[in-house]
Amino acid sequence: MTVLSSNSVFTSLQQAGPFAVSDNAFNAGRFSSSTRQWVKRLQQDPNNIAKYRALRSQLFEFLGVDSLYQIQNLIADSTLHQSRSERALRLLGNMFGINGNLNEIKNRVEEYARSADAVVYSIKGKILAPYASYIENTNEIEVTNNPVELLLIMFNDDYHKKARFEARRKLILMTLAGSIDQREHETDIEHKFSAFLAFLNGYVWSPNLKIGELDSVFLYSKHRLDDYYCTNVSVLTPEQAKLIKPSKGEKLTLVKRRSFTLGKKHIPIYVSIRKKPPEAKVLKLLRKNQKNPAVAVDDELGLMAVLDSVSDVKAFQQHLTRSASKANSLMVLEDISDTLVEHTQYRGRATGSSNKTAMMKFFARLGGMRVEFIIHTNQTWLNYMYQQDVAHNEYEVKRMFDSGVIELLFPMDVYHLEHSNTRTEMLQFFRKQIES
Repeated sequence: MTVLSSNSVFTSLQQAGPFAVSDNAFNAGRFSSSTRQWVKRLQQDPNNIAKYRALRSQLFEFLGVDSLYQIQNLIADSTLHQSRSERALRLLGNMFGINGNLNEIKNRVEEYARSADAVVYSIKGKILAPYASYIENTNEIEVTNNPVELLLIMFNDDYHKKARFEARRKLILMTLAGSIDQREHETDIEHKFSAFLAFLNGYVWSPNLKIGELDSVFLYSKHRLDDYYCTNVSVLTPEQAKLIKPSKGEKLTLVKRRSFTLGKKHIPIYVSIRKKPPEAKVLKLLRKNQKNPAVAVDDELGLMAVLDSVSDVKAFQQHLTRSASKANSLMVLEDISDTLVEHTQYRGRATGSSNKTAMMKFFARLGGMRVEFIIHTNQTWLNYMYQQDVAHNEYEVKRMFDSGVIELLFPMDVYHLEHSNTRTEMLQFFRKQIES
């Protein structure tokens, strides 16, 4: 079920649904023909009626009004805005469990607004970079972080349709950011991320290395021209790499590696450790068609590792288990998927994923944490970077379009983007970047 389906939890943001933002703000009479037509459309799905009643009740309570007509009076009376805003902030503070005075609640809500803006920035900066001018935020919405002011804009006919849609979108994204922030405080994710880094530095990486010490090498790879599958890869020093001039179908890729010690052997490993930023979690909630981060965001902490061979991958997995034991914790591996071995097909459940993807993936439960591990060999990682239909940039495009998130956030009647054509063009754009 995509976010564009009739049963989506984001019905209120769908421009093809009953709550679409129209050319004019809602100000029709109770018995007008446009209102009667809207009611008929709403009644086509009983679930929409329940959603409408719930939204109307929340809206009225949040603004402190009893009818849609009182909203118009509130828009006109700017002296009431501050008192209603303070009341709304206290309601939000209690809902999201924000401790502190009114100013502290306001600061936290403004953080949610910045996270909402960051969702749009992240898409504009990468997935839809060539279309940045199409999807740029309206200035007035970008600088408005007050939820009451954003709500009033939605009903203010002085604002253009695009601005009113963006006010609604920002409010919904702010709500998701608030749920994520509440979840992070409940799970103490900041402390766990620090503890995970301390575990790696104290027990996993070679004790001969200083914290943060890295060894730079280049991966010199050759790729099939038809699909850019990696057929051969060798590790070169920076000095050796200077003598190489890659031709068509060849790549020189810089990696900075740590190492771990197994017996007397020092095994090099490229590692990328991440804690998902709020905007990435918001996008994941949208892709998963979920509003509950406890259900949809199961990979808050993650580590991606790249090793020279499958035998090194197995050695690293063994080393992790022993390291956890040294740190006085059992490590249990969950949801293991291993497609590093040839002819083993990846069965990705995520929208846009390719069955050509090769990797080892599992969750490790240790020290009160649950960490996602994605492990590659040099060859599979280069395929993850460059291979047609597998490359991560292509995967990001496919999952954002195919899940309906792009159309939800940037509907055609507001942003004038032909989504099917744009998807094809962006895939071609990233292929050209990879192969040039």
